[in-house]
Amino acid sequence: MSDWTEKYRPTTLSEVRGNNKARDQLEEWARTWDDHRESVIVHGSPGVGKTSAAHALANDLGWPVMELNASDSRGADVIEKIAGEAAKSGTLTGGEAGRRLVILDEADNFHGNADYGGSAEVTRVVKDANQPIVLVANEFYDMSQSLRNACETVEFRDVSARSIVPVLRDICRREDIEFEDAALKKIAESTSGDLRSAVNDLQAVAETADRLTVEDVVTSERDTTEGIFDFLDALIKEEDAEGALRASYDVDENPDEMLNWIEDNVPKDYEGEELADAYEFLSNADRWLGRVRATQDYSYWRYATDNMTAGVAASRRGNKGGWTRYGPPSYWSKLGRTKGTRNTRDAIAERIAEREGTSVATARREILPFLSAMTHHCKNRELTVRMAAVYELDEAEVSFVTGSGKDTNKVQSIVEDAEDLLAEETVEHSGGAFFDAGDSSTDRDGDGTAETDASDDSSDQETLAAATDSGSDTTPSESETAADDTDDGQAGLSDFM
Repeated sequence: MSDWTEKYRPTTLSEVRGNNKARDQLEEWARTWDDHRESVIVHGSPGVGKTSAAHALANDLGWPVMELNASDSRGADVIEKIAGEAAKSGTLTGGEAGRRLVILDEADNFHGNADYGGSAEVTRVVKDANQPIVLVANEFYDMSQSLRNACETVEFRDVSARSIVPVLRDICRREDIEFEDAALKKIAESTSGDLRSAVNDLQAVAETADRLTVEDVVTSERDTTEGIFDFLDALIKEEDAEGALRASYDVDENPDEMLNWIEDNVPKDYEGEELADAYEFLSNADRWLGRVRATQDYSYWRYATDNMTAGVAASRRGNKGGWTRYGPPSYWSKLGRTKGTRNTRDAIAERIAEREGTSVATARREILPFLSAMTHHCKNRELTVRMAAVYELDEAEVSFVTGSGKDTNKVQSIVEDAEDLLAEETVEHSGGAFFDAGDSSTDRDGDGTAETDASDDSSDQETLAAATDSGSDTTPSESETAADDTDDGQAGLSDFM
């Protein structure tokens, strides 16, 4: 049976469901491209129709498509292909009005190789493009700020269950499948706005049932959920090394997810030396998974799976009877709770990296903790204002770095002063927001050429330490001290230290 997500992919924009506003924005961007000549970032959760909409748009306008994926190969190779396609003139393309649509899928993955210049190079390419480019991304803020600012943006939201049901109903009729409306509604509600997953679930259930009922859907969900728990029982309590490895073949989890499940649940039955041995095998598995991430060579997955299954089973000493309450990895819930904070951290680090000419990793690991320590609770107010100005931080970002509450008058006034300072220094020093108006003097020789006094030789790369001396003796006002008392417990950079 063919893949229904491909078989029933929309061929025109009118068939794209659940995102009418975004669909219209994308069409308007394409039809007016000659007027603005900007690329567009189409972002939203997985499975909501972003890439399908881009292909449908090209089909509507008669534009040939060149699709690339940021994860396909080395970043430099993909960038060269994008640059080559985007630089073509109208005479080299076969579409209407000489247009060709370049689609870059998973464009947010360039965040992963931003340290190697990939993000900056993509930004340069999209600014100079002679052809329309659609960058498709799941995580908008995983893309560099300079790239986001260089493009128009269209957000695709999660598809409502009300919009998913008609799509499922239409597929059932085309496939001549009898169904209960309640069954389709159940599938739509269980996929959390992911239309692609809903179609996949429909196909999975339809392959095992002559007539689609609610009971079929519920049973299918229960089987999927129980699969991982049955596997954990077999791995931790029952099977030998070979049996545990074979049992893993039937689990619908990738090795990264499986490692999280095993790591969290094995201590519930193992202890002492057997637990130490099991964790050594899990550590080896994690190393192999790290090699997969570093090289994109997925053949290493088998070594990770061998260690986390056969190795853990071989670590068992004695029989493990009774029933154990296994649960999902705590790591998942932690990621969910901290996602917003991590996005804020990464956005600030990218901005620092772009301005200071360093890597994102260095900005996140070394510069951000330094800034946090020097501006803790905004007590060095002058320095905090200058930091907010030079990195253009908003209230939430100042709150993150300093550990202060973003809704306090203190933080809001700092951001306001930073905006004023940035405006003044942009005029006087072309963006040197860390310098006072009197810090540099410029003379002109007889022929009108600007000559800077050597004694005042400064650059935009001076460190924050110079500003510390001028503000370190400042005593906070009573109102600021009172506000500090309310800052305790605020989420910020210290959560990651």
